[in-house]
Parts: sequence; C-alpha cells; structure tokens
Amino acid sequence: MVKKLISESDVSRLLSDPSGSNRAETADKIARQFGDGALTDRERGLAEDIFRLLARDMEIRVRQTLSLCLKECSDLSRDIALTLAHDVDEVALPLLESSSVLTDEDLVEIVRLNSESKMTAIARRDGVSEIVSGELVEHGTEAVVSTLISNETARVGDDTLEQVVDRFGESGQIQDRLVSFARLPSTVAEKLATKISANFQEALLSRSDISPNTAAWLVLQTWEKTVLSVSSEDTDSQFERLIHQLMNTNRMTPSLVFRSLCMGNVKFFEHALAALSGMPLNVACPMVHDQGERGFRKIYEASGLPDRFMHAMYAAINVVSEIELDGREDDQKRFSRRMLERILTQYSANGVELEDEDLDYLLDKMQQFPSDITLSRTSGSPVYRS
Repeated sequence: MVKKLISESDVSRLLSDPSGSNRAETADKIARQFGDGALTDRERGLAEDIFRLLARDMEIRVRQTLSLCLKECSDLSRDIALTLAHDVDEVALPLLESSSVLTDEDLVEIVRLNSESKMTAIARRDGVSEIVSGELVEHGTEAVVSTLISNETARVGDDTLEQVVDRFGESGQIQDRLVSFARLPSTVAEKLATKISANFQEALLSRSDISPNTAAWLVLQTWEKTVLSVSSEDTDSQFERLIHQLMNTNRMTPSLVFRSLCMGNVKFFEHALAALSGMPLNVACPMVHDQGERGFRKIYEASGLPDRFMHAMYAAINVVSEIELDGREDDQKRFSRRMLERILTQYSANGVELEDEDLDYLLDKMQQFPSDITLSRTSGSPVYRS
C-alpha cells in the first residue's frame, strides 16, 4: 500500500534531497493518485494524513501544488480544504474558486475577513448561492461585486441586487453589468434608472446648446419609460413593492401615473391609484374601471393627484378598455397613437391639435407635468413638493 503512494525511489530521493521541489513533486504525485479514486479507504486515510502535513509545509510552492491538485476533489476532508483556503493567496485562490468541499458557512467566514483577492475568487465560483452573494455585496469592493454580477451562474437575490445599486449604482462598470442581466426586478431597475438618469442629466447640463429645463425634461421622460417598461410584467406583489419604493423616494410623479396608461401598463396605474388613495387594490380596481366617471372621480380625488389631470386620465382609462396591445411590430406606437388621439379630442375645444405621435409631445403640449413636482405621503396625506 505504502509503495503505491510513495515508492522506495520517492523516499530515497526525499532523504537525499529534501528540497521544496522534491516535496512539491511528492505532493503532486499523492494528490493525483487521490483524485483518481483508485485508492482503498485505508490508503485514502494515509494520503489525507500526508496532506495535513504538506498543508503546513514551510514552502509555499509545496502547499500551492497541493491546492492545485486537490481543488477538484469532491471527497477531500473539509479540514484540509479549510487549511488551504485560509492560506496565502497563491495557495488559497485555486481552491476557493473551485472546491465543492467548502460550505456556504466556510465561504461566508472567509468573505468576512475582507480579503479582496479571496472574495473575488469566491465570486467566480460556479453556482454561488444567494447567501454568499449577499455577503460578497455587503463586504466586497466594486471589483468583487462586478465579478459576482458578471458570473452568470451566481444566484443573486432581489434585495442583494438593490444593495448593489445602493452601493455602486453610480459606477459605469456596475451599470453595464446590471443592464445586461436577463431580468432585473422592477425595484432594482428603477433605482438603477435613477442613478443612470443623474449621470445623463449631468452630461446634458455640460452642453451649452441644451438648457437645464430641456435636460431635466429629457431625463424625466427617459426614466419614466424605463420604469414602466421593466414593470410591465410584474406580479401584484412586485407592483406593490415598486409603488412603495417610488412613494418613499418622492418619485411618484403625475406624469409617470399618466404615462402608465398611455403605454398600456394598466396594472401600474391601478396600483398607483390604490396606494395614493389608501384603498385596497380590490376596492380600487372596480372604481377605476366599472363605476363610470363618478367612481373614477372618487378614487382620483382621494389619490390627491391634480384636479386638472382628471379628465385626461379618465379618457385614457376608457381608451384602454377599448384597445389592447396586440403583440405585433410597433404595437406600442399604435396603441399610444390611438390613446393620444382620443385624449386630445377632448381638448380640441381649447385649440390643442395633434401634431406628433409621441406621448412626450402631449405631455409637453399640455404643460401640466413639470419635472419638479413629486408626490409623497406624509402623515397620511398627499403632499406636493416643488
């Protein structure tokens, strides 16, 4: 048995030349035999005893060789893996990135030591769990978090993604990584859009040919379109969370509420009016759709939205019940066009004429939704801040 692990020639060579290179070769030989799975249980026990000695060898290259050879061994004893994982980077990183022996608890403990290089190796692991992802985002640097969210196999929870935006949302690198996600929760996308919008506005304001008001308007419409697009397929619970976030951050603008109808995101409109009026969703929806103008007016007035917008929004909700997005090419444009035609018809008596198919034109023409008006809840009542 011993001859299979260490031959007589191996022993002779170690005795005559006990150098680091010879010990590294011995570590490589035994580790490869261990990984092949051909050893008996007794031989495996002896091999692991040798590993425990080599894992404390004074020569880094001996321990590094051991780590490289054992990083893929799924049945390695955990104490050996932990010894190597807590070693210097040259030894620890290969095993931290690949070893399946290490548990989430082991990885979290190492993350909390705040070694950027070790956290980065962990962030590259296949199938990083939500628990470990959360710790990496909480303790990691921008480089660590960028590595994590670039790892397509990593599982990152919604709360953790929000923390990514909170900590590093102004980073262009992080923004690029998040935008490429297959699906971002609407609450995360909204926070990210706000960060990007701030950078966008700053860039616009640096130009002499764009006024501050124009810059603010361009940023507002881009942000609103983003929020409504990413939330279009949200569940009720996701809408509730998004609406709550918007109200708490004073970003629930009247134009956002109106735009939701014109883009066909009726559920956003329903949840917004329910939240603003303080009514349960199952009470709000019939008032929006089924009780005529009287019911709509009642919930609209309770929402605290400006009175002068009521007729436009009521016209819009009636149009929504008559036309639907059909899923064909440019259906969003056709939907918005018909929506605007119906709404503007009600304002034609005031000299407003349809000149553009874009919703932004309507909002600008009506001059009813300035970008510095927001809606929040304070002491149970809607409050406007200008």
